[in-house]
Amino acid sequence: MAFDVLVFTEQANGSFKKSTFECLGLARALAGGDGRVGAVLVGSGVSDGAGELFARGADVAYVADDPSLATYNSARFAVAAKAAHDAFKPAAFLFPATAMGKDLGPTVAARCGVSWIAEAIDVARDGDGISARKSMYGGKVFATLKTKGAPPRFVSVRPGAHPVANSDPSHKGELVRVPVTGEPGADRARIVEVLRSAGQTVDLQEAEIVVSGGRGLKAPEHFALIRELADSLGAAVGASRAVVDAGWIEHQHQVGQTGLTVAPKLYIACGISGAIQHLAGMRTSGCIVAINKDSDAPIFKIADYGIVGDLFEVVPIMIEEARKMRSS
Repeated sequence: MAFDVLVFTEQANGSFKKSTFECLGLARALAGGDGRVGAVLVGSGVSDGAGELFARGADVAYVADDPSLATYNSARFAVAAKAAHDAFKPAAFLFPATAMGKDLGPTVAARCGVSWIAEAIDVARDGDGISARKSMYGGKVFATLKTKGAPPRFVSVRPGAHPVANSDPSHKGELVRVPVTGEPGADRARIVEVLRSAGQTVDLQEAEIVVSGGRGLKAPEHFALIRELADSLGAAVGASRAVVDAGWIEHQHQVGQTGLTVAPKLYIACGISGAIQHLAGMRTSGCIVAINKDSDAPIFKIADYGIVGDLFEVVPIMIEEARKMRSS
């Protein structure tokens, strides 16, 4: 029996998020040679994006394109996503584990009357079902969950856990329009205004490099050093919970159990001791570099490279070398 996989795709500022292409790559692997990959695209003026989804491996794109969908609304987006699900009848439905995916996925799963697996690091076929590996208890253990019963299986996939799908412009697919229908109560809550943080030019969960600062910075004004290193590397700025709670930087920069989960190719921790709550949000990074004066700091236990030293001496050298590399 063919194993068809549906993916909810997410856009930001007119471009697809990298996590969308990661899910499409995973979907293609799960579907195998005889299964189909479907993609759900919801928004306003998004129809042209179907071509990019086809190039990334989608065989069918279910598009809900309407001005009423210009800003995210859980109830309205759920109607479109469920309509796509009902038409495609997938064996599995994947969502990126972004803020939107974490909100929308369980909503659609509940409407389909099935369970939900959140933030899977890896997903594989297991007979007629799937198995999903995920971290639990702040990253202290890893569990493999297996689905039971009839499909569909709903799973959110941690950003950065899988490679992006290759692009093949010659691959074509079928575009299916999803009717945009309202439902009672869909407009009880609506977005009036979106305020964007100044200074953060790279999406933290999409970034290939993240530079994070902790209490070792000693004062909020010293975060300028972290921003300078991030700028020299084309990286995003992260932070530990301690400095966020102290008001040194906004919450959207927080990495950890109560913040964002990231998995960049390179994670640089500056003045972060490595509390288990912080490690839960970044331990699956490709390469971890830690800078700390305390040689016994827990962060060194998971770091690929550790620098025992004063960050105020080490980071300026890194900035200088990074600029030399970029200029050459």
